[in-house]
Amino acid sequence: MAGFYINQHVLNNLFYILVTVFAFSFIYDHSAAIQRKPLYSRALLAVCMALASVLCMKFPIYVDPTCIHDFRQIPFLLGTLYGGSAVGAVLFAVSMLARTILYGFQPLTVVVYAIMFVAASAVSPLFQRLPRPAKLFTTLWLTFLLAVLTTFVAIIIADFPVTKPYIVYFILMPPFVMMFAAYVMETLHEAQLARVELMKMEKMEIVSQLAASISHEIRNPLTVVKGFIQLLQTRPMPRETEERYIRIALEEVERAEAIIHDYLTFAKPAPKKTEPIDVAVELQRVIQMIQPLAHMHSIEISSSLKHGVVIGNVQYFQQCFLNLAKNSIEAMPDGGRLHISAHRQGGAVVITIVDNGIGMTKEQVRRFGEPYFSTKEKGTGLGTMVAVKIIEQMGGTWTIESAVQKGTTLTVTLPAGRVQPPASEQSAAG
Repeated sequence: MAGFYINQHVLNNLFYILVTVFAFSFIYDHSAAIQRKPLYSRALLAVCMALASVLCMKFPIYVDPTCIHDFRQIPFLLGTLYGGSAVGAVLFAVSMLARTILYGFQPLTVVVYAIMFVAASAVSPLFQRLPRPAKLFTTLWLTFLLAVLTTFVAIIIADFPVTKPYIVYFILMPPFVMMFAAYVMETLHEAQLARVELMKMEKMEIVSQLAASISHEIRNPLTVVKGFIQLLQTRPMPRETEERYIRIALEEVERAEAIIHDYLTFAKPAPKKTEPIDVAVELQRVIQMIQPLAHMHSIEISSSLKHGVVIGNVQYFQQCFLNLAKNSIEAMPDGGRLHISAHRQGGAVVITIVDNGIGMTKEQVRRFGEPYFSTKEKGTGLGTMVAVKIIEQMGGTWTIESAVQKGTTLTVTLPAGRVQPPASEQSAAG
């Protein structure tokens, strides 16, 4: 029965130490104020280690007529080594006060813990600069040497009786418990540092993706501007046509500026304005913007656009289908035919983009919309990712049917809005 009692309370003392170590790590990890101010972190360490010391004293491992054995020296040494002499002084005062309240004043205890305090405080500055393996080695041997030293002091001063339980619980076992507690503290600290580094890496990855995305999205309006300027240079045309081309080019420059503004305000997103969108009108505009690029690739664009209303942001809607149409054009490097259609179907508007380009494999179809996945040699996949995200934000769905060297059909289904265009409007066709 006595053996069970001893083993049970050894585990209890170890439990008190580990719980306070975990409590310190948890509170420190979740409090920016404590992380910023070393004084707060040392105060927290002192509180946690003092609590562990008091609990170890309150529920000791073994009691004989002359001495109480427990692991109170473990949190005392941990706090002093990691927190310095200031934390050690607080722990010393709390330990002596608690010892006096619980079991009465004992001068020998004051001497023993004064020796521990002086030794740990002297070692602390060097200890905090050591690598992890050296710290564990230091805690093991420092605890053992202090136990032996204080035992000799106790024998000399008070003719202290050294019993077998004392040797086990005060000299042999504490160094290993101390090393284990230090190992836990170091592991938790390294986990915190690893998480901080991971967050930094994630931020850098976001910055990288953001830069690539900006480059991709700005390229679209610049391509349109370049196409119209090339058309203006190639051959003479009516003044009215020139003015229309110039107007569209200027609008695309403004759209590029708006995209830059959106990305610059990415950290503080504001609710985007939504309004009824006539898909026929806006898709016709997308076709006009993409026409110069199609002309450069010898691609014929046809359309069958019936009026239907969806709710969303006009700029995002144009950006979405401009990306998708541009992808289809780039999938036909040797020329071809691109057909864009839109019609009402029940409570939805169905938009279809069909090309007879190089097509995609089943694996490519499965990964459609993933960032940094593209069937193009120099593609980033971000344009498709943005398009898919916009479709999802509008509450829509998309499906793809594709065959290698035969072409691709992309079908986008968006919920129809309540506002309908005037009945007098006719279907737009191009």
